[in-house]
Amino acid sequence: MLGDSLSAEYGIARGSGWVALLEEKLAAEKITAQVVNASVSGDTTAGGRARLPALLKKHAPAVLIIELGGNDALRGLPLATTEANLSAMAQAAQQAGAKVLLAGMEVPPNYGADYSRRFQAVFAQVAKARQTALVPFLLKGVADAPNATALFQPDRIHPTAAAHPTILGNVWPELRKLLK
Repeated sequence: MLGDSLSAEYGIARGSGWVALLEEKLAAEKITAQVVNASVSGDTTAGGRARLPALLKKHAPAVLIIELGGNDALRGLPLATTEANLSAMAQAAQQAGAKVLLAGMEVPPNYGADYSRRFQAVFAQVAKARQTALVPFLLKGVADAPNATALFQPDRIHPTAAAHPTILGNVWPELRKLLK
């Protein structure tokens, strides 16, 4: 798992985030797998790309989930850079023998319709070009829920622990296909 604060349990109790819940799900499904959460709060696609070679060498994953890009948008980084970094990470993982699941993100509406559409499209473009699995929107059912405010910490960026089962529910169907 290569991600940012959404996967690193920012602001919630350790063990209550969706990656920890994934470990429980795997055990319940009797799927033998070791989960390595290499997520870092605040990480960008550039940071993930820089860290990935050493992680691939150390852990040799069969599956890599890439959940990065949100901080790129928050920092106003060029979309072409985000796309290039995501593509390079997917390619590096595939060359190391890992299947890749890309977790897509969306930005709040205040970024404007055009930027929002183009940002969201980056994930689908990379998934198609690199032939990876894709979760189109990691926070579906959280950020767009009728009670979305209650599912976020006061910063309105990071989900509460109560939202993490929904996040896992978004990831699990695509991840399960890769684990077969």
